[in-house]
Amino acid sequence: GTRRPQAAKSPREKPPKRRVQEAAPYEKVKNLRGGGGKPRPTGVRNGEKDSKIPCDRNEENHMSKKEEKTNVMRVLDQKKIPYTPHTYPHGDGEAPDGVTVAQNLGINPAQVFKTLVTKGASGGYYVFDIPVAATLDLKKAAKAVGEKSIAMLHSKELLPLTGYVHGGCSPIGMKKQFPTVFHHSALDQETIFVSAGKIGFQVELSPADLMKLVRGTAADVTAAAE
Repeated sequence: GTRRPQAAKSPREKPPKRRVQEAAPYEKVKNLRGGGGKPRPTGVRNGEKDSKIPCDRNEENHMSKKEEKTNVMRVLDQKKIPYTPHTYPHGDGEAPDGVTVAQNLGINPAQVFKTLVTKGASGGYYVFDIPVAATLDLKKAAKAVGEKSIAMLHSKELLPLTGYVHGGCSPIGMKKQFPTVFHHSALDQETIFVSAGKIGFQVELSPADLMKLVRGTAADVTAAAE
């Protein structure tokens, strides 16, 4: 009646843990980029503009060059005068006429003013801002500034006197502030456009703000329309 010794039980091996399948590398990358795997808009890729995305007139006119600041814009920024920058196409170093600029901007030419510099019989210099389609009447202009007569400044004298070239002359930010007269129709406009001091650039702002800045006056200084 002796009991037979039991064989020692061999320790049971634990079953290997089942590994959880990791996400595929592509999934990981997708989750790391673009904010949790949200699909990027197909219209824009890595900051590139899609030519099919429409933009309104203002964006179209100053999107491409909006980062570039001209002297005129810096003056307006410094004086905290609100303005809207605009750009228009032009040939290399060539300034289109003012009516063409207005057409490119898609606005009424009566809102776009050209800046003309003159010299009086006394030797003084005077600036006149008139609508681009109008012509300066030298007799009316002379009377407005109290001169016996005035004459248009020669193109070659413009840059050394004002710091601006023909086609990019602005009443704002000249080397010296000269007496400035605006055609009285400027006061009828909510905003007007003047050169931003560089060919291809315009600024749009309130005529009252502009006249206050350059201490300008208003008068009828254009020739009667034929």
